[in-house]
Amino acid sequence: MDSADSGSDRDRTEAEIREHATQLGGAAEPLVLPLAAVGLEAIASVGGKNASLGEMIRTLAASGVRVPEGFATTAAAYRLFLASNRLEPSLRAILEGLDTADLAALQAAGQAARSLLLAAPLPERLEQEIRIAYRALGAPAVAVRSSATAEDLPDASFAGQQETFLHIEGEADLLEACRRCYAS
Repeated sequence: MDSADSGSDRDRTEAEIREHATQLGGAAEPLVLPLAAVGLEAIASVGGKNASLGEMIRTLAASGVRVPEGFATTAAAYRLFLASNRLEPSLRAILEGLDTADLAALQAAGQAARSLLLAAPLPERLEQEIRIAYRALGAPAVAVRSSATAEDLPDASFAGQQETFLHIEGEADLLEACRRCYAS
């Protein structure tokens, strides 16, 4: 989610998210992180696009280059989404024995997997952390994009294969766009 933000808001947001996670008996891994808190070292947690945006904020802001502020949901958030909805066994069943050379089978499997994810609610803890981070940005219109942890590898690229949602306004639409990104 990209927008404008100040340094003190970023610090407050990260502290609020961690506090909220602790109150809910949260895991050690955060579910949402401000982009300014991540860099290239965080690709496995927030994906390549988010890590690159964080790196640009870190390195270019001091030179006067404006990079939109925002936040990222983490790989831990996605794993929590799958686990809280018990989706992994169903997803494995869809993919088990899939003939990757059969385009019709691939399309059917993809549709079935997307349908499972779209029917699943975001966990309350994740919803709350997204809301906290969004409010800290001032609740502006944002872009919601996928940032896969395995995209743009030296021997594989998945660029353009996931959904992007632009000019998302309001918490309900933001949460829906996040869920739709997960399903893409």
